[in-house]
Amino acid sequence: MKKLTLLLLVGTLALNQLSAQEEPVVQAKILDDGSQDAEKYYNAGIEDFKIKNFQGAIINFNQAINLKPDFERAYYNRGATKYEMKDYNGAIGDFNQALTLIENADSYFSRAQSKYALGNKTGATEDYSKTITIKNDYAQAYYYRGGIKFENADYKGAIEDYTNAVKIKPDYAYAYNDRGSAKRQLEDIDGAISDYNKAIISNSEMAFTYNNIGSAKRKKGDFKGAINDYTDAIKLQKNYYIAYNNRGSAKVEAGDYAGAIEDFTKAIEIKKDYAYAYNNRASAKYKLKDYKGAIDDCTKAIQLINDYGYAYLNRGIAKEMLRDTQGACADWKKAVELGIESAKNYTGDCK
Repeated sequence: MKKLTLLLLVGTLALNQLSAQEEPVVQAKILDDGSQDAEKYYNAGIEDFKIKNFQGAIINFNQAINLKPDFERAYYNRGATKYEMKDYNGAIGDFNQALTLIENADSYFSRAQSKYALGNKTGATEDYSKTITIKNDYAQAYYYRGGIKFENADYKGAIEDYTNAVKIKPDYAYAYNDRGSAKRQLEDIDGAISDYNKAIISNSEMAFTYNNIGSAKRKKGDFKGAINDYTDAIKLQKNYYIAYNNRGSAKVEAGDYAGAIEDFTKAIEIKKDYAYAYNNRASAKYKLKDYKGAIDDCTKAIQLINDYGYAYLNRGIAKEMLRDTQGACADWKKAVELGIESAKNYTGDCK
């Protein structure tokens, strides 16, 4: 799920942040009630927010609120600033105050984002729904609510929300990508590939979408197509270790074990504690009858994740090839203990 994005009131999209609402300077009609000075502090706070001087923004919004206690926009933007400072509880407090003054979609949406940041998915979902009730064309509210449904394994519900998001915003690349992933979870692989392609049409720079297409094609047995897509992902993001690992897996399935080892090695160079790449490289080495190398890689994977059941299983298989029956049995038993059911197929002759 994509990180938080909010619209400024002037219509500028500020990616990856909870954006302060910005409005033109208001000329106060009454000069003796503090409103004019409140607006000055408010506008100064907006300028501070723009340059990421969040402490300065808080000070100015505080002054605006002191002068004008019912200043809804100042509460909202102070909440947005606190969100950027990761003071999520403080942000929620300000959004609550803003909502007591004016009930609007942006405040509910922003409060939802703050609740989600605190791990309160239920509260966030409720606020996304309130956002949609007030403004039924709020594409981001549908998208983020869909993200929570995805995390809760409600893939059909997620698809419904993502679909609403793209109906409202037809170029919503993240929503197409995530709808594709939800369809993949439901084994609708062709539907997933279709959505990933739509995401790329909307935004051809999203490396993770190419990675996702590759994984969908692997599931269909199109290893050549998968390798090409993983390669495209890597072109966009040079240190994309996950794509290197996945391309290596596709190469294993295509029978290119040497090429797979190169990719797994590259993934490990980028992320030295990437246990899965060690285990996968062990599998490729096993195919090339490098049993000692396979054992070494499995051992490294286990050192990184001590309950990595598949690494124990694979190490046991490699040990058996070197006639280390006792060591193989110990590893297979450990794999069974860790919940790897297929390991039971190997322990029949173990004492």
